[in-house]
Amino acid sequence: MQASTQPAHRANAGVGWTPFLFLLPFLLFLILFWLVPLIGGVKMSLHANGLGQAEYVGLEHYYGLAKDERYFKSIRNSFVYTLASIVVIVPLSLWLAHLLRSTFRRMHPVLTFVLLVPALTPPSVLAVLFLMVFHGRNGLLNQLVILPLGQASINWLKDPDFILAGLVLQTVWRWTGFMTFFILAGMEGIPRVYYEAARLATGSRWNHFWHVTLPQLRPVLLFVAIYLLVDGFSLFSGAFVLLGGSGGTADAGLLTISYVFQKTRFFDYGTASAISISLLPLMIAVMGGFLFLRRRIT
Repeated sequence: MQASTQPAHRANAGVGWTPFLFLLPFLLFLILFWLVPLIGGVKMSLHANGLGQAEYVGLEHYYGLAKDERYFKSIRNSFVYTLASIVVIVPLSLWLAHLLRSTFRRMHPVLTFVLLVPALTPPSVLAVLFLMVFHGRNGLLNQLVILPLGQASINWLKDPDFILAGLVLQTVWRWTGFMTFFILAGMEGIPRVYYEAARLATGSRWNHFWHVTLPQLRPVLLFVAIYLLVDGFSLFSGAFVLLGGSGGTADAGLLTISYVFQKTRFFDYGTASAISISLLPLMIAVMGGFLFLRRRIT
């Protein structure tokens, strides 16, 4: 009896280690491409010019940021930019996914590919496209939308009242289709039995969407919001193709990632690293809030 239980015990022990073996490549890449650069960034932020052999200055760069108005403006702009992107993209993507699932099922492959094209477009092509859309009075946005409505043309790239709006518009154009793809995949994963039960209670499609689709999609919508949050603070190409790495007129479009670029362009690696590291506690707090929200809604 004792001999027969030993092989089973050994088999269970082997199964217990199997998930860790599958996670090992991910953990190695996480250490190599996140933890090691993070430690290097902290080290750079504590030296005069960000180089290890330079003079150790401790928290001097962080003290400098506490007095830097442009640093706080970049954080404020980044939060407004990111929040506006989430508020526009998530409902729009949800509506598009519901529309595709309800009315254009035969054209799913073609429409899904079309929705993914903006997110897969190289930055060099984006620069040309955005120049055509936002460039002065002759830009497509003015010619097709603003002027036909009888409004004066808007200089999207130089007017400080509209620079941040231009950044939001370009990220909406780029990421709405990609987020629609995620939400559509989530919709396809909802068991049909839920809808069959809902039809027995009511025939209203709105009630089906509100009481079945939306609750089942909450984890997916939360993932989309987190994706856009990280993208808003980390993706550089969108701001660069519009403003060339500057903050625009009166720093109206200055984002934290753009401010880091400006510091590195003048070889101030210490301050650039301090800006990046200073955002870490803030991002952890926001992500913690999202995870807490996820537990409450799932």
